[in-house]
Amino acid sequence: MLSRASTYLYKRPGLILALLLGPPMLYMLIVYLGSLVALLVYSFFSLDEFTGSINYKPTLNTYLQLFSRTNLGIFGRTAGMAMAVTIADAIIAFPLAYYIARYASPRLKTWLYIAVTLPLWSSYLVRVYAWKLILAKEGIVSWFINLFGLQFALDKLLSIPEIGGSSLSLSPIGMFIAFCYIWLPYMIVPIQTALERVPKSLLEASSDLGANAAQTFRNVILPLSFPGLIAGSIFTFSLTLGDFIVPQSLGNSRFVIGQAVYSYQGTAGNIPLAAAFTMGPVVIMIVYLLIARKLGAFDAL
Repeated sequence: MLSRASTYLYKRPGLILALLLGPPMLYMLIVYLGSLVALLVYSFFSLDEFTGSINYKPTLNTYLQLFSRTNLGIFGRTAGMAMAVTIADAIIAFPLAYYIARYASPRLKTWLYIAVTLPLWSSYLVRVYAWKLILAKEGIVSWFINLFGLQFALDKLLSIPEIGGSSLSLSPIGMFIAFCYIWLPYMIVPIQTALERVPKSLLEASSDLGANAAQTFRNVILPLSFPGLIAGSIFTFSLTLGDFIVPQSLGNSRFVIGQAVYSYQGTAGNIPLAAAFTMGPVVIMIVYLLIARKLGAFDAL
């Protein structure tokens, strides 16, 4: 019986492919894409202000609410934070990735890989709350600030409404630091992979042609590793854009997209508006991915 089944499948490679890809494709279509379609459909409904029930008559009024000054501020604040985290992680990750790819010995490279990915082995929530303790008024960061007499400068910084709060653990600065730390491995690995693919012969040829280190970096290393940089930015940007745990734990009263969706869906019970809010990051990421594809980022994934 088993022999007949194996012979039957061997003669029908298309059937084998369907059996292998069928379950994951069904999951993708039903669970993943199905949930996005459901959100899209609900975003065209509205909430009855008197009864609090959902009005299932299609309307664009829910999307018009997204263009209020408050909601546009939420989108701008979130996208700005995502872009700042992406740029900061790229600046931090590139030198380390370059050292791993070009100078580290095989033994040291293994240990550096472990060091980079080690934070991913622990719970996401544990890492977030660890930073909440580190950045608290009684934490080690405040201790160092007091040690060097910089408390006055920190108080002045925290007094700025856009970036301040009662402490670093309850401010956009704390969110920024936590985001940079949490998503940094997702930036290092793609850049390091792209740098590994840069042929050493091109670097030698650049040197033979009289280029100095800065010219070689600008004209050879950076263009060839740029797809890896863009690939890493996809992770850092998208993960920051949709996260609500870090803002919920370390942010102040100024909402980001994730908190707004959570609030509208949970506290307010306005599912149509929450669904419309989720379409914002989807549109932003579609545009971002199209640009990344043009820049060759998918070649480095």
